[in-house]
Amino acid sequence: MLKSKWTGLAGTLLLVASTGCAGMKSHASPEAQVVTQQDSHMNIPENEIYYLEIVADDAEATRDFYREAYGWQFGEPVPELGGAFVASLPNGSVCAIRASMHAMETPTVRTYIRVLDVEAAVQKAVDLGATLALDATELPGQGTIAIFLIGGVEQGLWQLPPEVQE
Repeated sequence: MLKSKWTGLAGTLLLVASTGCAGMKSHASPEAQVVTQQDSHMNIPENEIYYLEIVADDAEATRDFYREAYGWQFGEPVPELGGAFVASLPNGSVCAIRASMHAMETPTVRTYIRVLDVEAAVQKAVDLGATLALDATELPGQGTIAIFLIGGVEQGLWQLPPEVQE
C-alpha cells in the first residue's frame, strides 16, 4: 500500500517537475496578491515551514474556508500543480490546496520544511527514526524535495535551488 501511494506521488511530482511549477508564476487572478514561490523564499529561514500542501476531497470548499477564516488570497487553479489553488501567506510561505490526483492519494496536510541541504536533512530524519517515503527529487527551477514519515505523519523537506539560496 505505501509503495503504491508513493509511486503515484512520484508521478505527480514528475508532472510538476516537467512544468517547472510554471503555473505558480503566471496563473494568479488579478485580485489575488499571489507571489511566486521563488519570490517568497526570502522570508522563510532554514528549518521553518516553507510550503503547505493541502490535498482535500473538495478543494474549492477547502479554499473557500481558508479564504474566509484567514483572509488568504488564492489564484485561479494551476493546471501544472494538479489544479491547485495557490496563495502566498503573510509570512511569505506558500499554501497550495488541491484535490487528489490519483486513486491512491488520500486527503492530507503536508508541510515542507525549508532546509539548506536536503540530503543531510533526509539522513538526519532517517537516523532519528523516520521512514523515507520519497527520496530527494528535483523540481526544476523550484528546488529539491523529499518526503518522510514519522509517527504516521507525512513530512516534506524543501531545498531551494542554488540561485535562490540565501
